[in-house]
Amino acid sequence: MRSIGEMARASGLSVSALRFYDGAGVFGPARVDDRTGYRWYAEEQLPAARLIARLRRVGLPLAEIAVVLTAPPPQAHRVLDTHLRRLEDGLADARAELSTVRTLIDHWETPMSPTRLTVPAAELAAALDSVRFAAAAAGELAGVLLETDGEALRLVASDRHRMALSQAPITGQHGPAARVLAPLAFADALRPLLTEGEVELEFDGQLLTATVGRSQIGGERVDFDFPDYRAILRLEPQHSISLAAGTLREALREGASHRETRTQDGVAYEVSVLSLDEAGGLSVVAKGESAGTLQVGVNREFLIEAAEAGPDAQLVLELGGPITPLAIRFPSRPDTWSALMPVALTAQAEAVRSV
Repeated sequence: MRSIGEMARASGLSVSALRFYDGAGVFGPARVDDRTGYRWYAEEQLPAARLIARLRRVGLPLAEIAVVLTAPPPQAHRVLDTHLRRLEDGLADARAELSTVRTLIDHWETPMSPTRLTVPAAELAAALDSVRFAAAAAGELAGVLLETDGEALRLVASDRHRMALSQAPITGQHGPAARVLAPLAFADALRPLLTEGEVELEFDGQLLTATVGRSQIGGERVDFDFPDYRAILRLEPQHSISLAAGTLREALREGASHRETRTQDGVAYEVSVLSLDEAGGLSVVAKGESAGTLQVGVNREFLIEAAEAGPDAQLVLELGGPITPLAIRFPSRPDTWSALMPVALTAQAEAVRSV
């Protein structure tokens, strides 16, 4: 038997990492001394520990490490292939970001020309409606990111607990690619104007201008580097459930919930527990209820808002595990979706409501 320190030295994992994996239920000791609490590892556990160390070095998420350790080789290989694609996509993103940085450096002394975009008003309105709910109410993230992506204008909003993305087609563009965090006041003033025709957007340094027919509004961009959202685009769900948005909202509102308080800001909120059974059926259950093969805690109001912001009555709820983000997608608009961070669960029990 090896002590935790000996296992750490032999495997390349730190003592704290071994304790973390034990607490997460991914890799535990063969025996724990009842009197001292010391962890003891069997010799045959060393190859698995060394495998974990290698998987850590390439950044494989915790839930996927657990799959690699326990699944048959074909399934483990699929997990590794998926992660390799994520790494390759991340490298492509890094190259694109560095290209943007080089452009910014080159234009420090020579001001960039303004960017002018033409976008269908109705399409921009739909995109704004799909992301506005996820924007922070105040602070540096109280805005909507507007970013050109080829022939589309991508809109992204986030309050760090959730994120929503959508896009509208660009029918005309003059000037360089643009990435602007528009303040909520600008977005909210623009939205009532987006009824028909086209809107012309101009980004000129700090200034933002939107022209719709004879109406024009202006504002200043938020001087804040919006978080990189592209990793969210590469979420790989383990389960996809198609259901009516109204059915999900009703189940969340009428089903069991419990109250939690966020440690970072002291805000209280209601948590719903989503439970998935072996047949793929989804239920809203009480905290601690033992039903289902997978349980995920969510901020109830956040998930309701995401369902209500969608462009149609059907949605697809994607679940990766209890600690990975949930995704809410819409069949009619594949470019419009949102992601929601899960809530850690503790035990307690009540009734079940099926979705």
